[in-house]
Amino acid sequence: MDKRAEFKAAADKRVLVKDGPYGTEIQAAKLAAQDYAGSTGLTQDQKGNNDLVNLSQPAVIRRICDSYIAAGAHVLATNTFNANRISQADYGAEHLVREINSAAARIIRRAVDDAMARDGIPRFVAGAVGPTNKTLSLSPDVEDPGFREVTYDEIVDVYREQCVALLEGGADFILVETVFDTLNCKAAIMAVKQLERELARDIPLMISLTLTDLSGRNLSGHTVEAFWHSVRHARPLAIGLNCSFGAEQLRPHVQLLSAIADTYLLAYPNAGLPNELGEYDEAPETTAGLVGKWAQNGRVNVVGGCCGSTPAHIAAIARAVEGVTPRAIPDRDHTMTLAGLEPFTIAA
Repeated sequence: MDKRAEFKAAADKRVLVKDGPYGTEIQAAKLAAQDYAGSTGLTQDQKGNNDLVNLSQPAVIRRICDSYIAAGAHVLATNTFNANRISQADYGAEHLVREINSAAARIIRRAVDDAMARDGIPRFVAGAVGPTNKTLSLSPDVEDPGFREVTYDEIVDVYREQCVALLEGGADFILVETVFDTLNCKAAIMAVKQLERELARDIPLMISLTLTDLSGRNLSGHTVEAFWHSVRHARPLAIGLNCSFGAEQLRPHVQLLSAIADTYLLAYPNAGLPNELGEYDEAPETTAGLVGKWAQNGRVNVVGGCCGSTPAHIAAIARAVEGVTPRAIPDRDHTMTLAGLEPFTIAA
């Protein structure tokens, strides 16, 4: 059975649980600056370069992954949110992008395979692809609205380089997450579709949007509904929302997307809103109680945690959705709907 079919079989039986963030747990490991660099030979300060830890401290990443598996996670994402050429250039580590991504995927692949050998529970490796720190839709220069720091083709190539390495390392899917710019997301979709043709294989795609304000728009201005209609042509295995807010604030947007998306629904909010120090202090049971209601109301197929979440949050979420019937996928709507910043439906 291929991975797409395996995922569908698992998701049709139960609400699946995604893991939480790696950054929170890496910070908890209290690595010194030299621990981040390890034996990579990098001379620039690497403290805070969480993606490099896949190469320099693989045992740390394995421990984190194992803790999420023990908490009940079925979908394990790679620690590669910033493991792209653009983001790694800030650390002088852009030449290590392929190694970082391949290593990250191998670590999670081995952890997942070891766990499945023990208990037979289906689990999946999602190759995580972040938004980069550049935007295609907006100019960084207020005096020149037409200026862009990168081109569309350059972003496609950046994503392609990362996705090739993730697949080489053993990722089952590509997860394009924390999408703040819809055009950047389209570049990631293009990269995956190009790879499908080149490799002559199916590459399941998961896409997760992040909102920038409570009105429900991302940074490039798209509403949740407009975003769905902008990317639905890619036929993603799952569409969803992550980061942005806590579960309480994300609820109406999850509800909206759940009603219109004819594919699996993925949602992993932050552990509440940050306090005045920028820290997240929402208790695991609080987050789980809110996310559990989404499941009980038939709104989600995969749930997990984003910023501030810990293995304790994931364990609480897993308990909250245990035995809950997963969301039924709506029938495909064949009405022509186009999307600018908002959707536009053409009636017959």
